[in-house]
Amino acid sequence: MTVDDSGSGEDAQGADSGEDPLALRLEGLILGAERRYTPFQAARSAGVSMELASRFWRAMGFADIGQAKALTEADVLALRRLAGLVEAGLLSEAMAVQVARSTGQTTARLAEWQIDSFLEGLTEPPEPGMTRTEVTYPIVELLLPELEEFLVYVWRRQLAASAGRVVQAADDEEMVDRRLAVGFADLVGFTRLTRRMEEEELGELVEAFETTAADLVAANGGRLIKTLGDEVLYAADDAGVAAEIALRLIETMAHDETMPELRVGMAFGTVTTRMGDVFGTTVNLASRLTSIAPKDAVLVDTAFAEELIRTQDAPASEAEAAEEAAAAEKEGEEPPVYRFALQPMWQRPVRGLGVVEPWLLTRRDSG
Repeated sequence: MTVDDSGSGEDAQGADSGEDPLALRLEGLILGAERRYTPFQAARSAGVSMELASRFWRAMGFADIGQAKALTEADVLALRRLAGLVEAGLLSEAMAVQVARSTGQTTARLAEWQIDSFLEGLTEPPEPGMTRTEVTYPIVELLLPELEEFLVYVWRRQLAASAGRVVQAADDEEMVDRRLAVGFADLVGFTRLTRRMEEEELGELVEAFETTAADLVAANGGRLIKTLGDEVLYAADDAGVAAEIALRLIETMAHDETMPELRVGMAFGTVTTRMGDVFGTTVNLASRLTSIAPKDAVLVDTAFAEELIRTQDAPASEAEAAEEAAAAEKEGEEPPVYRFALQPMWQRPVRGLGVVEPWLLTRRDSG
């Protein structure tokens, strides 16, 4: 292949490609480097094969660019770093591609949100005599270093929290396949709402739901796995924590007249974690329980109910709780205090999972 090392200035690139000169200036500002390399040149400079470079590029979520001169020194450095981790034996090639994919997917959503919502709001209305595009450049120039520092700070915080959970795992297998409480919270009648509400109004409702759910999950010790518009998926190491989150979600949404009813389904058991997501029968069961849960109610599976009973967050039955209270009163002791109540519901077949017995989870009146 013939390598072209001719001039690569931004103005020449813009003229040749027909791209907006200001867009190229913004790209240069954000990337901190100008376009210099074709993919082949970047791979050669990084000391990696073109095949591996392409795998990394696609894994990060970027389209094939042929042999356009569109890559920078930063792209070469990133390739060199990933390949160096593989060469040093710290990562396998497959794991390095996973690192590229997980990072690309996560930051792509963040970048879209920042441009669509945050930056758009800052540049509207434009200053007199200036277009929004012209205002964007100085705004990005001011915000970029601060947002970059904040991103690294949050990433380190999240990394520390995740590493802490991993090192506390009982064994190596538990680091990948762990026992977790998994919950789905779903807005009831969302499809009907999409037909009745204006797009902007619907977007505001979804954003309010996701924000409220994310705050409640985090504040009460859970982890938000992902949001799906009208549904959120979260997990917690402790069934009691997951139960508290579920009931707080129901209670909070019930007090908001702008929100439709909510239903929550939860299950407890072994969960496989991959790239920040969770998979397995436990997750599928939680999803199925959500679909059959009554409005403003929480359904849990038998394993979840048994875990709450084991940790003394809920009594096995109200009759047993009454017996314990009577025995404690007779001995002049304080009776056990349970946070939650469990009521067995009807057994029913669930597609792909056989017959399950859901339990209705509620708060228990300690009085």
